Amino acid sequence: MARIVADSSADLLELEGADFVSVAMNISTNERTFTDDSLLDVNEMLDYMEKYNGRSFTSCPGTQAWLDAFGEADVIYVVCLTSALSGTYNSARTAADIYLEDHPDAKIHVFDSLTTGPEMRLLVERIAELDKKGVSFEEVIEQAEEYVKTTGVFFSFKTLHNLAQNGRVGKVAAAAVGVLGLRIVGTGSEEGKLEMLAKRKGDNHAAAEIFHQLEERGFLGGKIRICHADNEELAKKYERQFKKRWPDVDFLAYPARGLVSYYAERGGIIVGAELI
Repeated sequence: MARIVADSSADLLELEGADFVSVAMNISTNERTFTDDSLLDVNEMLDYMEKYNGRSFTSCPGTQAWLDAFGEADVIYVVCLTSALSGTYNSARTAADIYLEDHPDAKIHVFDSLTTGPEMRLLVERIAELDKKGVSFEEVIEQAEEYVKTTGVFFSFKTLHNLAQNGRVGKVAAAAVGVLGLRIVGTGSEEGKLEMLAKRKGDNHAAAEIFHQLEERGFLGGKIRICHADNEELAKKYERQFKKRWPDVDFLAYPARGLVSYYAERGGIIVGAELI
């Protein structure tokens, strides 16, 4: 069995039936640092961030954190947050090169997921499925890279404050959200950046826009993964609507971990889907 390693923006601490390791990212202010691992109280972090008025930022894992996660495995697949928004991929690549110098017979591949959250989780799940079937290292890479082209990510956020503060979106776009109950609906571009699609008033209209986008992109009822930032009630509404439209959908909703919750901010919803 190969080892699968992903940074914590995949919102996974473990994966049943797989040798999986999560590498924590950090969320920091000038006063505190929150490590996105199993000990993090995400709601406490969100409470703190809502009251904090200063600068906040995130940082990717260092080389040693990746090397610790690789352990002594002979075959390793690494899945990283989109390189368009983070240095995580480059950090993992550096660690992989160092690892191969000390383990010349090992096989290791670092995927730039070009996404985050639930779409990133779909890629991790796909790699685990292929490895469980005994697919060769080279074939896992090829099939996983093709799989990424068939998935998509969509989000509905109440605020873009933290994204704008860290240069992930423009401040003009951020200023228009959160006024009069407006939600921003967006997606991930082919380059792994955030792309704004529409402004919708309230959760119901935002959900309807996401369903419309899914249908436009060819969703027929495959896998759906939804993470939410302290918004379980809305996630359950999504589940009911998905199963009403697509009764056989493979649906899973779960709370976002620290990194994704920080950027989605309280109330945010992110949908990852198999589109084809």
